[in-house]
Amino acid sequence: MVGGGEGAFIGAVHRIAARLDDRYELVAGALSSDARRAAASAAAIGLTRSYDDYREMARTEAGRSDGIEAVAIVTPNHLHAPIATAFLEAGIHVICDKPLAVSLAEGEALAKLARDKDRVFAVTYTYTGYPLVRHARGMVRRGLLGDIRVVQVEYAQDWLSLPVETQANRQAVWRTDPALAGPAGCLGDIGTHAYQLAEYITGMRPSELSADVTTFVPNRRVDDHVQAMFRYSGGARGMLWASQVAAGEENALRLRVYGTKAGIAFDQEKPNELWFTPIGGASERITRGRVQSPEALHATRVPAGHPEGYLEAFAQVYTDAAACIASGTTQGDDWLTTVEDGVAGLRFVEAVLRSSGKGGEWVGVG
Repeated sequence: MVGGGEGAFIGAVHRIAARLDDRYELVAGALSSDARRAAASAAAIGLTRSYDDYREMARTEAGRSDGIEAVAIVTPNHLHAPIATAFLEAGIHVICDKPLAVSLAEGEALAKLARDKDRVFAVTYTYTGYPLVRHARGMVRRGLLGDIRVVQVEYAQDWLSLPVETQANRQAVWRTDPALAGPAGCLGDIGTHAYQLAEYITGMRPSELSADVTTFVPNRRVDDHVQAMFRYSGGARGMLWASQVAAGEENALRLRVYGTKAGIAFDQEKPNELWFTPIGGASERITRGRVQSPEALHATRVPAGHPEGYLEAFAQVYTDAAACIASGTTQGDDWLTTVEDGVAGLRFVEAVLRSSGKGGEWVGVG
């Protein structure tokens, strides 16, 4: 692991996710660029091979007979590309937090390098790991919704409603610093999750979008609210909004998809249920653990009535990555979100910023 040391929320989440299905053992890490903090962080979790420089870690581990097979990158965004490049060059598989990089050019270079080195490169779009997200994807593929007409996705939080970056909130400090987070704030942090979830379930990417990016908190240097309209090549329409200043919201990622036969609705805060409503029929509440689709069963661990949540979904991404590494399926399988999905997210970010900069003009997504 690179990053994820003392005071880092997401590092512990990644470690739990990696261990949950017994597919990984954490044996080495550069948990901080500060030597003292790196050593203390490693000691706190019983990690004996500790580095304070990721380049040294990549070189050293690649040369060991018992060196690491994969690296998890859990740093601020601006370090994703250089760290991933170092480990890919060393022949090591990569599991990287999103967004993939801070620019589309960086992301495209990483995708090419992963192909050239024939390495697995997973991007942790966590919410794709839910059993009912995968069941919903299967429903769309099997035509149960008919032709898709409308896609509505939103991701609302309130934790940046105040200028907490000025109050020593470490998570807020780097996420609101364009030198560390890149040019997209809320857009890159949670907007990419919403965009990818909609694509994962529907199998559709918009051909054009019109967007408005806003910063509500005074003196904040990145956006904290974004809204966009989509046009799909098949005629469908969509809308996305993501906000980190939505007072009262916690982690409200919600998706609704409407077709010519039926609609579905998923709420990330209630991940063990999915609503399916045929036109003219009654709404059906589908629960995790009772559906027998191959998509849901692949990501289900415990019987019906025993809730599975965020950590299990995160673990599913790790488990799917492990399966690809073990089988040599380096470009990913039908389940795993890969570097190519990360590049698609960066194309979305680039298009949103371009459209907003032109006053909401319709632009191609690429």
